Amino acid sequence: MADKYLLRVTAGPTYDPSTHTLVPVNTPAPTHITSPHCTASLSVRIQNYRGIPPPLSSSRNSTHPLPPGLPRHSPATSPYFTHPAHKHDQYSIAFIFTPHASLSGRALVFGNDFDTPVRDRLPPGTGTAMKIVKWAVDPGLEGDVYADRPWLYGRVGGSVNVLRVGEKGEGEEDGNGDGGVLEEGGDGEGVKVREEAGMPEGAKERRAWFLKEGGDSWVWEGGRVYRGDFFNGYLDFNGKARANGLVGAEFALKLPGFSLSILPYLGKTDSLRYVMKNKETGDVFFVVVFTLVQKEDVEKVEALAAKENKEKSLKEEEYEPSADDVD
Repeated sequence: MADKYLLRVTAGPTYDPSTHTLVPVNTPAPTHITSPHCTASLSVRIQNYRGIPPPLSSSRNSTHPLPPGLPRHSPATSPYFTHPAHKHDQYSIAFIFTPHASLSGRALVFGNDFDTPVRDRLPPGTGTAMKIVKWAVDPGLEGDVYADRPWLYGRVGGSVNVLRVGEKGEGEEDGNGDGGVLEEGGDGEGVKVREEAGMPEGAKERRAWFLKEGGDSWVWEGGRVYRGDFFNGYLDFNGKARANGLVGAEFALKLPGFSLSILPYLGKTDSLRYVMKNKETGDVFFVVVFTLVQKEDVEKVEALAAKENKEKSLKEEEYEPSADDVD
């Protein structure tokens, strides 16, 4: 089943897919996002990434265009995964964001949500998987997978693996490009901001702090730049895991002593969505969507486009301008 799909990654300022742009996976080029609530740039890295093959030369003029936002020209991996700290990770969502207004550490969350119920499709062992995720991935994770619109969020300060506090008004400089590994800490006065807030220096201690006193005392300041990196080795976009006795589905969740294919339980779409938002107001900062596209469908569209381009080229070769056409 792994060879039946290709992966598309898009991102934007709202849930509406029409506001999203293609994310160039495993490349130095960040994806810039501006919303009413923040300015951000994203870098997505995926180990053993399988995107779409290079485009046909004239496919953009074809009457059989490929689905919008298909990932093209992206490398299969990134130098990021050669770093000792990330040799066992499967993916990374690194971001730089500047809130336009201040909000509490408890309000700003990051995680997954869905537009349709999945409760009727949840497999046996979901409760066990959730406990393992909270233990191994994010102790502060909260959610309701049985709701009409399921959600799983954690406070940003407690969920991201690495957090760096920057200056105010320093601009949207890209510091998380391909291969660039973010380190815990601060830049300029950001170091003092962390110290005065009582935020621990280490990443593990900072995440634990955010689940207690930090969640109440910390303020994400409007106009200040923050950098974060969310990564782990538990979600494999290309892996296989056992689901309902079968092996082969994509989006495999591989936890200690437990593996599960996520794809059959996502609902009516073959997508997995991450969002940063203000949980108290519902204001969305940015959205990142990982979508599986049927490889067979893409190949059919490309074949039609190739045929059309060939016919167009033959017609152009057959055309000979008359004397009246020449100045």
